[in-house]
Amino acid sequence: MSTLPAAVRLSLWVTSAWAGHVDLDEALRRALPDIDDVSGDLERLATWQDLGERVLACALPRAGDVTGLPRGNPDLTAAAIDAGECVFVPALGGALVPTVSTYGAAGDEGTAVRLTAYDCAPTPAHRLEELHESQIERVLRQRLAESTQLLLDLDVQPWAGSPLRAMADDRVALRQWGLPPGLPGRALRILQTAGTVGAAMDLALEHSPAVDSATDEARHRVLRDLQAGADVAMAQATTIAALGLAGLRPGDRGD
Repeated sequence: MSTLPAAVRLSLWVTSAWAGHVDLDEALRRALPDIDDVSGDLERLATWQDLGERVLACALPRAGDVTGLPRGNPDLTAAAIDAGECVFVPALGGALVPTVSTYGAAGDEGTAVRLTAYDCAPTPAHRLEELHESQIERVLRQRLAESTQLLLDLDVQPWAGSPLRAMADDRVALRQWGLPPGLPGRALRILQTAGTVGAAMDLALEHSPAVDSATDEARHRVLRDLQAGADVAMAQATTIAALGLAGLRPGDRGD
């Protein structure tokens, strides 16, 4: 993705608030610093905290790939796929789907995020315990290597002779992400890698070279598959980082 998804920011900042590091209202402001209007079922966050929830997990689903999405509610699945993101409480069961929209006259537009609550089943503990930074990073790097080779086989090199890589790096510079302190080092590194890959895929899809239709279709398929893999890695690393912020796992802080 070209910008850090709202669900990633919400997951980390709200979990940080639940851990006592920041006020919940301030966490929402920091999670969505460029949003002009935040509305919807915001009270769920305080309710879940009062009920003892400690982690707000993250999923970035898309059609055909609902990796990490909590089970049990088809309405949630449809809304999360449509939005491309959601946050959920694994212990209690329950989710919020952020919907981003713009409003106002041309030249004076604002951005709004509405959080809509959905019921879902609690997430089994083993699904969280089986998330490991080393495996997530290995799978992402393997997918990146395989996709690069496929593009070379197609004789398509998206970065050749173009400023796209620099543009991708600029889009996801960590100094612009504003993430809470105390994140596990390796999970943070995966977020950085996945964010760069996702931004690169956005740019590559936006700047498609003029080739024959069969090559274009194959190229787009490779780029979309890699983009999906980056989203999965980002969501999983976010959930691991949230678990670390909550003190529920030590996290791998290796650099």
